[in-house]
Amino acid sequence: MRNYISEVFGTFAIVFFGTGVVIVNQETHGVVGHTGICIVWGLIVMSMIYALGTVSGAHFNPAVSIGFAIAKKFEWAQVVPYIISQCVGAIAGSAVLKLLFPANEMLGGTMPAGSDVQSFVLEFILTFVLMAVIMRVAFGSKEQGLFAGLAISSIVCLEALMAGPVSGASMNPARSLGPALVSMHMNKWWIYAIAPTLGSIAAVYFDMYLGPAGKVEGE
Repeated sequence: MRNYISEVFGTFAIVFFGTGVVIVNQETHGVVGHTGICIVWGLIVMSMIYALGTVSGAHFNPAVSIGFAIAKKFEWAQVVPYIISQCVGAIAGSAVLKLLFPANEMLGGTMPAGSDVQSFVLEFILTFVLMAVIMRVAFGSKEQGLFAGLAISSIVCLEALMAGPVSGASMNPARSLGPALVSMHMNKWWIYAIAPTLGSIAAVYFDMYLGPAGKVEGE
């Protein structure tokens, strides 16, 4: 139960601050700016990883939980409870933001700026890179693990900077579910449910092909 509560809280915090800063930027006519939004995303992800990583593993993302299970780093029996916890946290975060900003239509939700295919491919690639980084830094040496939160939050910030204005740079089905469900804009959620999950799975097999971190060819 501690693990589930950790996932609820961590996902709540990520959605509350991450989508919250998008809302605040809209409400203040761009005071925060795109770069500021990306920095907030990176900081909240890093904070939650370091705060809760030793409790639940700091997944906060159904695509990550599924990827870890495929990689045999996580028990399949825990996948559904983790996903439920993450979705509960995300929905709760968006519900609180709805109470604070009732006039905001999208609540920081993700919507394709261009075609559905464009955003689908972007979300697949973004999540592939994110999960590849997670796999390479989260299961190495103790010293490497100390920098895992920094590496993961950095790639989140980088990808949000690059793709945020186009696809929303979700990389997380739960992150997109919260605002989509609470704001009643579910028509494009399938993109952010399927593409990140497939990207995460592909990254796991890519990581398996590369082999253990730290091994040099010929050793």
